[in-house]
Parts: sequence; C-alpha cells; structure tokens
Amino acid sequence: MTHAPDEPWQLNYFNYFTEVEEHFQRARGTGLFLLSPLDWALIETWKNAGIPLEAVLRGIDAAFEKWRSKKQRGRAINGLAWCSQAVVEEADRIQAGTPPPAQAEAPFSLEDLRSHFVRCRKEILAAQITDMESITAVLDELLLSAEEHHGKLEELEARLTGLEDKMIAIARARQTETDAMEIRVEMEAQLKPHRSRMTGPQISMLEKQFLDRTALEKLRLPRLSLFYLR
Repeated sequence: MTHAPDEPWQLNYFNYFTEVEEHFQRARGTGLFLLSPLDWALIETWKNAGIPLEAVLRGIDAAFEKWRSKKQRGRAINGLAWCSQAVVEEADRIQAGTPPPAQAEAPFSLEDLRSHFVRCRKEILAAQITDMESITAVLDELLLSAEEHHGKLEELEARLTGLEDKMIAIARARQTETDAMEIRVEMEAQLKPHRSRMTGPQISMLEKQFLDRTALEKLRLPRLSLFYLR
C-alpha cells in the first residue's frame, strides 16, 4: 500500500512489518524474496525507535534509486540493512520540527483483538514452558476486558510490550551456552557486511532485537505486540 504524502503514517501503524516487507519486495522486483531474521530484527529496531513507516518506505526507495543510478552496481540489495542509512536520513527529513500526529483508530476489529489474545495464549501453552503462568493469566484478563482495551491501544501496546519482555527473559534464561553461541555466530554472519554503515547504538539495538526474536522463535513462542496481530 502506497501512502499519500499528507496521509498520517499512523493509519497503518499496526501494519508496520507487513508494509515494510511488501514495499521492499516491490522495490527489489522479486515478490518471492524472503526477509532474513536480521531484516525482521532491523524493522523492529526502526519501529521501537519511533521511525515513521513513511520514512522507512521512502528510505527503501532512495536506496534502490541510488543503487540503480550507478554504472557499476556490484552486489544486489539483498536485505534491508543496505537501506538503513537512507531510512535514517528520510526519518530526519520527516520528523525535523514536526510534532507527532494523533493516533488513528485501530485498523483491526475487536474480534481480531480477542483472537490475538486467544492465539497467543494457545501458543504459549503449547510450548509447555514453566514460569509462563503469570503471562497467560494476564492474557486471560486482557481477553475478558478486550472491549475496553480496544479503545486504548497505546496503553495496551505498552502493557503487551512489558509482558513480552518478561517472556523473552524467561526464554533467554532457558538457553544453553551452546545455543547462545550458535545464535550469536548466526547473527554475526548476517550483520558483518553491514556494520560499517551503522552507528554503535544502532548495532547494539539490532543485536538485542535479533537475540530476543530468535529466543522466542526457537521455543515457538508468540509475539504479543499488536504489531503481530493477524
């Protein structure tokens, strides 16, 4: 979905991941191209840093335009990390002196929200991991009061993020030393070609998101954030 220049990016706030994925695929001209774990972690760092969706989409376009304008193109753009500098530049342009617009209405129904809570709870129980009782208890509470929370999405997202952080801590605590080492080796292999184009804080944030995301995926635990609402 392409945004009109004056359209608030919050209209697609909870479609952030899907919008970025589809836009990158279109820009690359390969609809079957799959984003890597590093790509997904990078999208999450942008989302958590408050970078507007429009800045990400424009940054992707700018990176591809720059690449296509070169006589000697060299390596193809095979991941979002190649667009990271352009995304930051576009974010600076959009956000400079501009107050954040008011949050738009939820782009999903109350029933979608309830289904999200039910699915997350089901997947946590299926993982059969100890110490998750307090998390499923909160999901039960949220399900019962879903109508109230549907009208206060910013507060709900903050609560789900805190709950997810607790779940990540449990998941990472269960990793063996071998598991942790293998994940870090995989992360470094994906991140190495892009380190020179990122700042220290950007790399640190990306590493954290990669490790957190992988910890949940290894145990088949769900993402609780509304950004993952299906």
